[in-house]
Amino acid sequence: MSNIQRIRQELPKYNCNAMLILNQVNRLFATGFSSSAGVLLVTDENAWFYTDSRYIEAAEKTIKDANIKLVNANDKITENVKAIITENNITSIGFEEKYVSYAGKNDWNDKLGIEMVPANDLLNKLRNIKSCDDLDKMIQVQRSAEKVFNEILPLISTDITEKELAAELIYKSLRNGVDDKAFDPIVVSGPNSSRPHGVPGNEKLSKGFLTIDFGLKLNGWCSDTTRTLCIGKPDEEMVRIYDTVLNAQEAGIKAVRGGVKSIDVDTAARKVIEDAGYGDYFGHGFGHSLGLEVHESLSASQSSKDILPAGTVISAEPGIYIPGRYGVRIEDVLYVTETGSENITKLPKSLLIL
Repeated sequence: MSNIQRIRQELPKYNCNAMLILNQVNRLFATGFSSSAGVLLVTDENAWFYTDSRYIEAAEKTIKDANIKLVNANDKITENVKAIITENNITSIGFEEKYVSYAGKNDWNDKLGIEMVPANDLLNKLRNIKSCDDLDKMIQVQRSAEKVFNEILPLISTDITEKELAAELIYKSLRNGVDDKAFDPIVVSGPNSSRPHGVPGNEKLSKGFLTIDFGLKLNGWCSDTTRTLCIGKPDEEMVRIYDTVLNAQEAGIKAVRGGVKSIDVDTAARKVIEDAGYGDYFGHGFGHSLGLEVHESLSASQSSKDILPAGTVISAEPGIYIPGRYGVRIEDVLYVTETGSENITKLPKSLLIL
């Protein structure tokens, strides 16, 4: 079953008989085609994809389950959509309230003249469940990330800056055939490693912990990987902190299964860190779902009310960060099953000392 067909099946649950999809990532999910310009309309019987001359040829070649319509400078997509609505007696249409501005929603509402129904969850819930093909693509980009990580290891020394190492990571990623980075890489060393989302600077790598957090994109799908290394011999407390984070991650992973409350997963990992006396130094959540975006709709944290469904993909990334001293984060990516999870990250997790 195609994703457009899956969307069509869900329409009655949201009390609408059509779905207007404007967000680029949601259009990619629905059609397998990514473009900066486009509108997808899905009804209970058909679908239409509107785009301009820059993308029409590629859209016609790629999209299989929708009518492809060229919109030129004299056309208005709203008028095209309005015509379909009138012809098909559509009375309510779902829209992505998470992405459409208040003004944008009012503009579409005025021009279409029908009820606009918030239906972003329709797409989120479908995107949360990965097909076998989706999972294969996520594993493929994860393997590319792991290859890149291993290729930059020989470059790590106190003669290179954080920013230079980040640049090498991006360069080698593109050389290995990925499409793009999923986010700006985090490369922080020494005292800077205490910043969970620190920005690589012009300082040369310091002795001590070095955290590398990066994600890549391939065919629209994202990876997300973090490893903390040590440049030079770590002291006893550094080893203790690293082992605590690793044990916390493993405790959280053991708690993962389809139908579990995500807060319970976070709690399992957090308890390990708290019992070791570092509870005040773990400020973020255990993980987040990912797929076509590196951060999707589910999270595993103390504030989350999410239930993790079987078939979703989440990160497992607890950490300890002591301001002004150092920090440790270890991140894997998990495919959630009915009885547990499959870890699709294959990089070693023992502390690597360079």
